[in-house]
Amino acid sequence: MTTDTISKAGAVPLVRWFISSATLPVPQAAGPVAFAFVALALTGDTSGGAGMILAMTLAQVAGAIPITRAGSSLPPTTFLRLLVLFRTVALAGLALLAQYSAPFIWLVACSALAGAVNGAAFGYLRTILNQLAPPAKLPRALGIASTLNEVTFVLAPVMASGLGSLSPVFAILAIAALGAMPALLVPTVMPTPTQEVHQPDGSIVSPAILLWLICAAAGSSTVAALEIGAVALALHFGYAPALAILFTVPLCLASVAGGIWVSVRNRMGSRRAVLIQLTIMASGAILAALQLSMPVTVLGAVLVGVVLAPLGTYYSLILDSLAPPKKRPEVFALLRTANATGIIIASAIMTAVSLQTALIVVSCLMICVALIVAIASRDR
Repeated sequence: MTTDTISKAGAVPLVRWFISSATLPVPQAAGPVAFAFVALALTGDTSGGAGMILAMTLAQVAGAIPITRAGSSLPPTTFLRLLVLFRTVALAGLALLAQYSAPFIWLVACSALAGAVNGAAFGYLRTILNQLAPPAKLPRALGIASTLNEVTFVLAPVMASGLGSLSPVFAILAIAALGAMPALLVPTVMPTPTQEVHQPDGSIVSPAILLWLICAAAGSSTVAALEIGAVALALHFGYAPALAILFTVPLCLASVAGGIWVSVRNRMGSRRAVLIQLTIMASGAILAALQLSMPVTVLGAVLVGVVLAPLGTYYSLILDSLAPPKKRPEVFALLRTANATGIIIASAIMTAVSLQTALIVVSCLMICVALIVAIASRDR
């Protein structure tokens, strides 16, 4: 067998992992639109869809650690498949309940069940990558995964909108089927020797780990504020609500560009580079909060988006190095939970205050985490 053949054979599991990584978040990406169609069909109001997403997100936060720990005695691939199958069954049940016009509270409960495993599933999927890509190639792999993730979050809502306009139930079944792909495609890996021998458990809430989880939550809240507030921004500048894409699309395209840059560079960023990237994101949030003009606000969204993938890659790599080997799935689950917490924070702030005030608040959060990282870097 030639070296090229061996290389290609080794690449197949990684490609399967990339597809799994891209399809795992489909229910979360398409859920807001698909659930809104379901709520509209059953109650005549789309606000119920927001309640379903809130239940899904809160369940993810609550279930991340206990569900991740529940699978510690199983091979990571096996437990990931079980989690994905559980979510698929919950979404199928949601579709069935919607088809027969069940009380809406049952649909909310099903969405919570589906969301409860999201954090744990991400934690195990990210852990599996460590056994598919050597450390030297992890930044590139994470950059590719980040780029594909952005593509998912751009295309999935479009798909849900098209299918939901035809049949809300079919839209739910479609996202359930796509979200089930990791159960079929994720490569089988066995625990590494370092995971099997006895080791001290260590802590998953050390100050160093907590620092980067807070940074991830602050960044997520900034992105969420821009995406959730895109319609309000369009109205503020005198455009139709549909032109909210003038803010969300540049943000997503900038994020894709950032992911490509990480993949090509294939290197973990330095602490100084991370500090600069946090400052860029804070500056983008401030430009968006000022709402000086349409181009300036779009520039703010682009600045936020372009550093999203580099920062996310750094968080993943630094947490990989800080986490006790047996606790990596839990730490990666916490990383996804931190992102979800950021979305909850942004949603809560925007519910209570105006969009401009909310953007100012998330800008202050980004400034605070940048200062904390600067102080922590100086103390090293």
